[in-house]
Amino acid sequence: MPPSRRRTSPPGLQWDRVELGPVVLVRGPEGLLADRSVSRLVAQAREVDSGVEITRIEAAAYESGQLEMVASPSLFGERRCLIIEGAEAMSDAFLTDALAYLQAVPDDVWLIIRHNGGTRGKKLLDAIASAGHPVVTCDPIKRDSDKADLVRADFARARRRIEPDAVQALVEATGNDLRELASATDQLVADTTGTVTADTVLRYYGGRVEATGFAVADAALAGRTGEAVTMLRHAVATGTGPVPIVAALAIKLRTLAKVAATRGRSGVSVGDLGLAPWQVDRARRELGQWTPEGLADAITAVAAADAEVKGLGRDPVFAVERAVLRITAARGRG
Repeated sequence: MPPSRRRTSPPGLQWDRVELGPVVLVRGPEGLLADRSVSRLVAQAREVDSGVEITRIEAAAYESGQLEMVASPSLFGERRCLIIEGAEAMSDAFLTDALAYLQAVPDDVWLIIRHNGGTRGKKLLDAIASAGHPVVTCDPIKRDSDKADLVRADFARARRRIEPDAVQALVEATGNDLRELASATDQLVADTTGTVTADTVLRYYGGRVEATGFAVADAALAGRTGEAVTMLRHAVATGTGPVPIVAALAIKLRTLAKVAATRGRSGVSVGDLGLAPWQVDRARRELGQWTPEGLADAITAVAAADAEVKGLGRDPVFAVERAVLRITAARGRG
């Protein structure tokens, strides 16, 4: 059954909750969410009528009478879905025709108006809302907490789990561009199975951040104190947060601990470690400068830093720097 002609909706619907109606306004400057809103609505139109005719019109180039012509009854009776792009730059002709359209909305046409922000056409925007048509709000997403909410919601829709540390690592690695963040989320959903961890995120996206946590970890485990601290400070200055750096340190140390556990033990194969051959070879070379006691000290230091960056400490950056210093000091300790 087609959606009802009039649908009373609260203002500020989320993109993933809007339902198709005769008129839907997608309003706000966040392009990713607006794209998702329109795609969702078009998909709903195609579910109702697989042969629906999709027409896109640029509001800035709109000419008088165009809306009436496109919305007129079809010879073959198929439904029509009209998508008005860039309504924030609408022509005077579109404003006039759209206001008239609202007075007699056709039953066999879905009109989706995308307005990317600003006050142009405010009279039309108010008329759409007051008539009870759905309005989707696509406000900018700038705060990391909001980006993290987006990642969690995307994983939930895909019926997948992602650990909190992994969410934070993903936001810090790719979150400057919301579309890149969404693309990274889609890739992780498509390319992985089970719960996504911080290890997984860093394997995929650690290299996108300058002076990554892995580079800091490599310098720290090699005992290059000055280099490790300098890279850490540069990483923080260029936008890398403490969480992915601590995660990288933990990954490196866990790899060393796994390989170290195979030394002098019968019946334990490196093939059981879940590591690539190059990782095992590298860990064996690095273990030449590590004693069991030193490795235990380093692991303890990272565990303490992990707790501090997750809320138990007042200065997460200092906690990571202290962990780096403790790791370099632990190297070679007997």
